[in-house]
Parts: sequence; C-alpha cells; structure tokens
Amino acid sequence: MKLKQAITKTTLITAAILLVAGCDQKKTEVAAPPPAGGAKKGEYTFALVAKSQSNPVFQAARVGAEDAAADLSKKLGVKINVLWRTPNEDDAQKQVENIEQLVLQGVDGIGVSCSVAETLTPAINKAVEQGVAVMCFDSDAPASKRFCYHGTDDIECGHIIMRELAVVLGPGQHVVAIPGGNQNARNIQNRIKGALDEATNYLNITIRGVYYSKEVPQDAAAKIEEVQTANPDIDGWAMIGSWSLFTDALLKWEPSKVKIVAMDALPAELPYLTKGVVQKLYAQQTYRWGVRSIELLADKVILGKNPGSVMDYSSLPPVTKDDVAQYEQNWKQWLRQ
Repeated sequence: MKLKQAITKTTLITAAILLVAGCDQKKTEVAAPPPAGGAKKGEYTFALVAKSQSNPVFQAARVGAEDAAADLSKKLGVKINVLWRTPNEDDAQKQVENIEQLVLQGVDGIGVSCSVAETLTPAINKAVEQGVAVMCFDSDAPASKRFCYHGTDDIECGHIIMRELAVVLGPGQHVVAIPGGNQNARNIQNRIKGALDEATNYLNITIRGVYYSKEVPQDAAAKIEEVQTANPDIDGWAMIGSWSLFTDALLKWEPSKVKIVAMDALPAELPYLTKGVVQKLYAQQTYRWGVRSIELLADKVILGKNPGSVMDYSSLPPVTKDDVAQYEQNWKQWLRQ
C-alpha cells in the first residue's frame, strides 16, 4: 500500500513538474521578439504620381522606380510592384483624384511630385490617415503629413543657376530674365526666390522679370521667344526650369549672343550645349528620383525604417560641352534605349 502511494505521489510530482515546464516554455515562445527587419507579407505595391506625362524628367523617374523595385524585390525577398498614375499634363486636381483612387485600390505607399502643394495636402493627409505611407519627390508639400521629401534643394538651385550665369556673363551691365513655369508650383517658386536672392549680389545685373508659362516645351519656348523679341536687351537667361529646351525651337539662336545657364541635362537639351547656345546645364538626378522614392517607401513600409532626415536632397552635377557624349550614354541606359 505504501509502495503504491509512493509511486502515485512520485507520478503526480513528475506531472506537475512537466506541466510547469511546459507553461514556462509557452511563455518563452510568446515573449520571443519577431525577427528584426522581416517582411510582413510577400507582395507590396507602390505608386508614383508625377506632374505630367509630357515632361521628360518624369519618364526617367519612372524607369528609375521600376529598376529599383526589381532590385529591391531580389534583395528583400518580396515582390514590389510599381504603379504609374500621372496626368497627361500638369493638373493638381487630377493628381488628387489619382491619389484617392490609389488609396481605394489598397496600395502600400505613394510618391508624389506636387503640382500645387496646397491642393495636394488634404489628399496626402487623408491617405496617411488611412494607413498609406506618402512621400514627396521633386516638388514638396511640407505642410502635409508626408514622411519625407527627396529631390533638389530648390532655393539653393536658384542660387546656383544665377551665380553661374553671372560668371558666364562676366563684367559689364547685363539684363537677365527668368522663365517661371507653373506659377503655383512650390519647387519653382523656391528656385525663383533663390535666383532673385542671388542676383542681389551683382550690381551689374538687372532682372527684367519672371515669365510664366505652362511647363510643356512648346508653350515654354513660345514664351521665351516672345519675351526675347519684346526685350532685345536681355542678354542672359537664368533657366531655373528648362522646359523650353526640351524642343529644338531655340536651337536657331545665335550661339553665345544670349548666355543661358539652365536646369536638367536631358537628351533634347544636349545639342544646345554642343552648338553653344547654352553655356552650362545643371543635371537634376531625375532617374534617381524614382530610385530613391522606391527605396524610401520600401524602408518605411517593409523594413519599418524612417529616413535619417525629412529632407533628402540630391546633388546637381554641372554638365558642359565636354560631358555631352557621356550623358547621351547615360540617357540610353536610363530610358532603356
């Protein structure tokens, strides 16, 4: 009898020990932290909403985004899709509609170049409130809930263009004009501000005016021609936007008679350098706009990483006649030609 009781007691003690051990193991398993940086699902969709299909700078951004998505898909072991939802022409309200549709579609993140920041801000905020990560590229909406901006430091850009034009113009009295593009675009207004601020450093430079047009090649070139014809004493253009150079309309200008320093270094602009109509270009890294947009969205959405700085600026490499051949090769790669 005593032997039977002893066996029963031992069995109960053993069972209790195993039960406690099992509970402790379960607690340990529940408390264990998840793997750091692991993707939570196998497929993500990011969208880019640029200003206009007709502007070549955004064509390069689209290719950059698609290339970055392919590269990151391999590195992160997930599938990253890129949607391109850009109006045919500059249209802030159409951008708003595209963002609203993308949110309803269930995208994970959006990158937007804002035609008019004030118009886009409510749509950006609503998207963020519904759980969609939003960043801006090229043209910011700083009062919105976007998590970061990537692109050009536009005020500094204006300073650079005017400073270099002053060097190119040299001594003597000069009259300078500035093409203005979209009067409501924050990035363009900041470039103009930088250019006008820089011009105050040069007593020999008079700013004749800022001249606005649609940011499409034909309209911009027509405005430049109109202004130059009406003001033949203008001998310098600080092109903080180079839409007029995306067409060959100004190639007939006499080389060096009017000095031009301009933004971007797209394929259509390079002949202006070769011919000497334009003295220097400053290349926005438009392909990298797309690359960096997808990188920042992937960091935020997939890896849970915030950018080191809300303002993620890219440099502006200068391009001269000596660089034309190299940039021609670059563009063949960036545009998959």
